[in-house]
Amino acid sequence: MERQVIITADGSSTIYLPEWDEPYHSKHGAIQEAYHVFIKHGLNYLCEQDYNQISILEIGFGTGLNAFITNIESEKLNISIDYYGIEAYPVSVEDIAKMNYVTELKAENKASFFENMHQVSWEETHKITLHFSLTKQNKFFSDIEDQNKFNIIYFDAFGARVQPELWTETIFQKMYEALKPNGVLVTYSAKGSVRRAMQAVGFNVEKLPGPPGKREMLRATKRL
Repeated sequence: MERQVIITADGSSTIYLPEWDEPYHSKHGAIQEAYHVFIKHGLNYLCEQDYNQISILEIGFGTGLNAFITNIESEKLNISIDYYGIEAYPVSVEDIAKMNYVTELKAENKASFFENMHQVSWEETHKITLHFSLTKQNKFFSDIEDQNKFNIIYFDAFGARVQPELWTETIFQKMYEALKPNGVLVTYSAKGSVRRAMQAVGFNVEKLPGPPGKREMLRATKRL
């Protein structure tokens, strides 16, 4: 499938799939969306509960943007991160080289971290920094079998319009089982069908203000 690198409204890059008319991140701002959905309403929200070590599962590792900003913010928060990224179709090295996150985030001191994330092997755990480990897994979301392992799930799959099979009760049941008690799943989506699928498997779901270009987003909590 053809992939094009585009610049979103906040100046940050992403990948666009013309065949699906679907970008990897919001055209209204890739970095803005990532910070709003996954950092503000995921990582920061959980850190308010005095965690000092957090395990994160990302559904759709993609360009590595979410992992990159999570590392940046975790150092500010002084917490350790065990990060797991699931990706069925890894982005090419050539396209990764075109991402401008280091410069847009003014994180030149993190350039080697961003490179290392994409260079390390899949299916193995790598200690990228003293307080950040990364495990990339090349598999389909339906193959996830983890139980009570993660504090946060960044659910950043392609939208339900193009891949509805990723937003079903079957998938969210796997997400529910993978989370630890009181763990949270955050996603940019606010579709009614998505919310109902989450609730059907046991999640407590709340609507939150969305990132630029979206009115709402969802956060789901595993309450036991």
